[in-house]
Amino acid sequence: MWRTGGPPSLRLVWTGATRFCSNKPPEASSPHPSHTSPPPRTQAEKRRRRQQRDDSILSSSHTSAEVVNWSEKQKIVYSAQTAPGNKKDVSLPLPSSYSPDYVEACWYEWWEKEGFFSPEIHERLSHRVDQTFTLCIPPPNVTGTLHLGHALTVAVEDALVRWRRMLGYRVLWVPGCDHAGIATQSVVERRLLRDKGKRRQDLTREEFLQEVWTWKNQKGEQIYQQLRRLGASLDWSRACFTMDPGFSRAVTAAFVQLCDSGLIYRAESLVNWSCALQSAISDIEVDSKELSGRTMLFVPGYEKKVEFGTMFTFAYPVEGHGDSEVSVSTTRPETMLGDVAVAVHPDDPRYQTLHGKQCRHPFTNRLLPIITDTMVDMDLGTGAVKVTPAHDHTDFLLSQRHSLPRLPVIGGDGTMSPSCGQWLEGVKRFDARQLVLDALVEKKLFREKKDHTMALPICSRSGDVIEPLLKKQWFVRCEGMARKAVQAVEDGELEMIPKYHTKTWKNWLSNISDWCISRQLWWGHQIPAYQVQLLNSATKLEDEWVWGQSEDEARQRAAVKYGVKPEEVVLTQDLDVLDTWFSSALFPFAMLGWPEQNSDLRCFYPNSLLETGSDLIFFWVARMVMLGTQLTGQLPFKQVLFHSLVRDKYGRKMSKSLGNVIDPLDVIHGVSLQGLEEKVKEGNLDPREQLVAMEAQKKDFPRGIPQCGTDALRFALCSHKMQGDDISLSVSQVLSCRHFCNKMWQTLRFTLGVLAETGTPLGTLDQTTPVGSVERWICSRLHSTVLECERAFENYELHAVTAALHSFWLHNLCDVYLEYMKPLIGRRDEEPVAQTDSDHHGNARQEAVTVLFHCVSVSLTLLHPFMPFITEELWQRLQPFRPEGGANSSLCLQSYPRPAHTAHWHFPEEEEGFLLVQEVVRVARSLRAQCGVTKERPTMWAECSPHQARILLHFDSAIRTLGRISSLQMFCPDGADSQLSVKSSPPPTGSVVGVVDHSCRLHLHVQSGLNVDKQILELSQRRDKLIPKLEEMLQKLKSPDILTKIPVHVREQMDRKVSVLKQELKTVEDQMELLQKMKTTG
Repeated sequence: MWRTGGPPSLRLVWTGATRFCSNKPPEASSPHPSHTSPPPRTQAEKRRRRQQRDDSILSSSHTSAEVVNWSEKQKIVYSAQTAPGNKKDVSLPLPSSYSPDYVEACWYEWWEKEGFFSPEIHERLSHRVDQTFTLCIPPPNVTGTLHLGHALTVAVEDALVRWRRMLGYRVLWVPGCDHAGIATQSVVERRLLRDKGKRRQDLTREEFLQEVWTWKNQKGEQIYQQLRRLGASLDWSRACFTMDPGFSRAVTAAFVQLCDSGLIYRAESLVNWSCALQSAISDIEVDSKELSGRTMLFVPGYEKKVEFGTMFTFAYPVEGHGDSEVSVSTTRPETMLGDVAVAVHPDDPRYQTLHGKQCRHPFTNRLLPIITDTMVDMDLGTGAVKVTPAHDHTDFLLSQRHSLPRLPVIGGDGTMSPSCGQWLEGVKRFDARQLVLDALVEKKLFREKKDHTMALPICSRSGDVIEPLLKKQWFVRCEGMARKAVQAVEDGELEMIPKYHTKTWKNWLSNISDWCISRQLWWGHQIPAYQVQLLNSATKLEDEWVWGQSEDEARQRAAVKYGVKPEEVVLTQDLDVLDTWFSSALFPFAMLGWPEQNSDLRCFYPNSLLETGSDLIFFWVARMVMLGTQLTGQLPFKQVLFHSLVRDKYGRKMSKSLGNVIDPLDVIHGVSLQGLEEKVKEGNLDPREQLVAMEAQKKDFPRGIPQCGTDALRFALCSHKMQGDDISLSVSQVLSCRHFCNKMWQTLRFTLGVLAETGTPLGTLDQTTPVGSVERWICSRLHSTVLECERAFENYELHAVTAALHSFWLHNLCDVYLEYMKPLIGRRDEEPVAQTDSDHHGNARQEAVTVLFHCVSVSLTLLHPFMPFITEELWQRLQPFRPEGGANSSLCLQSYPRPAHTAHWHFPEEEEGFLLVQEVVRVARSLRAQCGVTKERPTMWAECSPHQARILLHFDSAIRTLGRISSLQMFCPDGADSQLSVKSSPPPTGSVVGVVDHSCRLHLHVQSGLNVDKQILELSQRRDKLIPKLEEMLQKLKSPDILTKIPVHVREQMDRKVSVLKQELKTVEDQMELLQKMKTTG
């Protein structure tokens, strides 16, 4: 059921083909949000852009902007003999490097066997709270395999589910699979023909359904295993298949209840029909193929290609007006046998004298009235429109407005009907097209043929060209339910995230059409409606129907309705099945056992959240809200979170028809280029599309896709902002996240080594109050990270959570704290050490080790919702050193860090001050490199303000360690501060200067080895960046509107920024002048 495509296609499927009317189609797709999107592109513009992308890919001069460069990593496997479902042995030595094969072994089977993903685990949590979080996965098709769109859904939903579970909520995340009526039946029919040489019609319905169930039982578990491979913490004990007996009872109950309420009715109307499948199909199963002109295409059932993208014009003689005629244009001349009228605009001067007149049909001799309607666009084509109500959605509306007959001329099998005459009866529709054209030429009524830009509707399941056909079907009356769905959002009872979807929601539901739920298939929920005939009755009932939970109940209803005995009632069940989307719309409550009022339904309904792709807003979300509210009296969920669509690096949606779908398992395990190409060849692409797809693969993945692992893929997917623009995911981004996994791995190897050397027990998190300046800074940074994670999680901004965690681990923990503490923990007690700012508070080494342990442990816990495998592996390795007792057996049951847990680690002054320290260290390293100082640790001078001097003295040991200098002398030109504990002395004359900011500079005095040219170049580059910034700011300050439109505090900030830029520019230019003198005198 999952989709990755764009907005749904229109019900008026022959877009740009035959219609010259200006009316809207009955069920239009939604507009994009006006505040974020430009006006919609024309079809011609879309084709042009698509052609440009394809040409760019195929161009020999084109090189991929981001070719994935990678080297094969050593694969390390977990070799211990661990029985399936048993806990992994973490007493084995930690391998030297990260390997997904090693890390991801055994953990999922253990989690699942222990029941960690069931809501019943809630009672075992010491930190449990009396709150519930319920979510259902958008059920994938049983025929399908996962793609990156699925992987995004799983990564996002599992992150939210694991987070809530770790917060102590009672969590239920239900897995499910959709029976996918058309898709599954098509797969089994192809398999049946290939393996046994039989068509569906060669079997009885029961025999064919047995074939489907056999196939489902063989293949149906595949997608569940893929979900497990992605680490999805689903409660498998409640797995739900839409054809399960319990779910089927819910579908029957829903149909009967809606019929009883008058919301389901039977009527004759136009539907999108696949002649190959001989079934109506939903809008979502209609693909639109853009044609720029005459195009030859293969159509199922035809040996030769069929011509499309051509407009034909022919004339109808006007009855009783001599040689007068009305010319009409069409892309489907075969349907003219079903024409019942010609329509013109009432104000069109060309046809004023023909109002109310009639045309003579050249083949049937029928008289066709010339009607007037403002729907006709007089500026398009001839301004006259042929009206074929039985084969065109717009014409069907015209027939309702003008009481016109509807004459079907094409049957469900795609052949012309007997009403066309013997010369066409039984002829295939596209073969009949040429016969009709030849006959028009013979009668001298053919006028013109020309290329025509059009969108051809194609059945996504069979590749057949869609034929609008008139059929008696079951429909859901949507208007009233849609009105309630709109009201729920307007009243704040249902929240849409992002909010801009609210406008789309209202626009679409306010113009909704009734929903055709009949499908002419064998696989699916057979409609529980029965046609009635009465025994021993003189009156034959025509199209009389009853419904019921069972045939016996339906018979009792019929007996009451017609006043007869039950045994006098003969029932024939409708052979059609229900649209797959009908059963999918019941998922939030049917998965819990509805209509039975059981404990699961009482506890977990309504669901807390629905998370899905934005492309399902109409076909699934809207229908769930409408049916859920109607059938249960409650909204099915409280919030709807929409994520963006995943596109390839060229901005194209990922689809099988483009051959650019990336299997997430290929990213997890790695795949060769040959393997990627084989998947493209297995698809149903035309030669050019296949060439484009394979050429893109060669350029993007010349050596295939490297093994990245599940954790890296999940982290990369969640790192994108999902509430906004579509996601263009590249494999290089996932590979970067694998490198992050290795960084985590090496951090743990270092940490475990340090812990093993430490004999003193560690203090608990609550007991640990850091004293050292750097310890206080890293602990405060961790507290700020915890704070940001909670804020971002609450707002569903997962990209902000991942960014905060990635930044802390790499840039704070690894780049700073580990580098700072390495010399600290490497000391021996008997060795003389320099006095540090924390020596007088106790054992600095013990404090550093304790802080390191808690920083790593808390960070792993924070990362777990995104990277469940590596965090579990590494966290388990830390447990022997854990100071607290009674830890939960798995990280997934640990309490998620909250700001209250680390509030005693909040030191904002240290965080603010360390920003200056980091800049000083950066400049110090730059000066050492420029001056060729590689091994020795020189002395440096900091020329700064007294306030900055106090900060630098406070972090003196960190600056010396990280900057690799022996000492940092302070000089405050604005006057010494009485609070400073060191004497302020100026730097030596002729020192090399590095600019930290407008008030702080570092001085390094060197006798030789200075690379003057290199430093002049770097200063020149810095000046070139400063000048445009300063000019831009000065230009803003000169604006005539600055006094009226810019607030005072903002102007003051701009003035200060100008002052800072000027000072920094002056410092840079002074230093360049000094270096030029040194170069000249040298």
